Amino acid sequence: MPGGGNRCGLQPISLLQALATIILAVAAAAAAARPAPIAGTSSSTSRVAAANGTCQSRVAPFGYACEEHTVTTEDGYILSLQRIPSGRGETAAGGGGGGKVPVLLQHGLMMDGVTWLMNSPNESLGYILADNGYDVWIANSRGTVYSRHHTSLVSSDSAYWNWSWDELSSKDLSAEVQYVYSQAGQQKMHYVGHSLGTLIALAALSDQQQQIGMLRSAGLLSPIAFLDKMSSPLARAAADVFLAEALYWLGLSEFDPTGEYVHSLVTDICKQPGIDCYNLMSAFTGDNCCLDNSSVQVFLAHEPQATATKNMIHLAQMIRGGTIAKYDYGNAGDNREHYGQATPPAYDVTAIPGDFPLFLSYGGRDSLSDVQDVSRPLRALGQSHSRDGDKLTVQYLADYAHADFVMARNAGERVYAPLMAFFTLQEK
Repeated sequence: MPGGGNRCGLQPISLLQALATIILAVAAAAAAARPAPIAGTSSSTSRVAAANGTCQSRVAPFGYACEEHTVTTEDGYILSLQRIPSGRGETAAGGGGGGKVPVLLQHGLMMDGVTWLMNSPNESLGYILADNGYDVWIANSRGTVYSRHHTSLVSSDSAYWNWSWDELSSKDLSAEVQYVYSQAGQQKMHYVGHSLGTLIALAALSDQQQQIGMLRSAGLLSPIAFLDKMSSPLARAAADVFLAEALYWLGLSEFDPTGEYVHSLVTDICKQPGIDCYNLMSAFTGDNCCLDNSSVQVFLAHEPQATATKNMIHLAQMIRGGTIAKYDYGNAGDNREHYGQATPPAYDVTAIPGDFPLFLSYGGRDSLSDVQDVSRPLRALGQSHSRDGDKLTVQYLADYAHADFVMARNAGERVYAPLMAFFTLQEK
């Protein structure tokens, strides 16, 4: 158990208040629109039964070739990846993508690979990259609906959920990068992450230098690193009352915001006068400028996804502590057992080589990737990359919030076109 026992000190009433807060913050929009789960089944099981996979549901209908792949991590998690090897209407080249440059797309917290496919082909990064000649690979982290298998565990086992974003960085990302590198004929790839997908990349680049040899560059959209200035009141409230720790203490190792109990409770809340569940999404992520109804409906049909409660604890530790460090087990003895020292080791973003190309894009209205928090890694990266001016590109969009970077109707022109121009520069 994280932290060794009940270190939270929460009374029952404060736990209920905290639980209501996080339920409203994360699940309200989805629960308001999604049908109730079938009695006696998990939300994940019912979703799998109702869908045929990302290729069939979001890629093939638009005229793109799509391949379903799996890769197994060193700790036994079987991850799903989708590959779009060619543009719309283009004949797919066999084998290694016809020599095309691969791009690996990594989603954020409580999302999955549909993140990159929520708008039309002219507006979503996954399609746009394929139409511009890239070999597109879409990752799905452990615990999401199509990455719930394991070589020896089942997702109903608490041991299955014994991980945080440390493992997403060191295990999932490592396996995915190596797999894509091999499948693409040892072509170096570009990487694009959103939200938590940026944090696991920063951690990997600073802590696992061997990954850099398989990468051309990394694009970080709505980057997450330091979190202590996070301005989202709902996320801060959950961290400040030790909500995730309390849930873990109660035996909830899987954090599933779409479970049957949560769905019923939030649906009732959303029926109350004056409650606008759509606006609750903005209250959590910031005031998104440019979402439209069609992308929101795709979001409601696929997200949010489950994650590990331990992962939520790790993020809460970052919000409270203002550091980028490995998971804190709560006492010196447990930390020594895992790390050989009394406190968790910190990730040092200045260890990222100064000649490794980085593209960072962040928004002025983002409540999760706050401007003050983003400024800290930017200063560090600015120092390490100062000698090579074309290796660090920073874009600031004053009217963008957290979801705009993957759902905005104008992200193609405002974010993805500059990102691809950056890619082209690094391919010379």
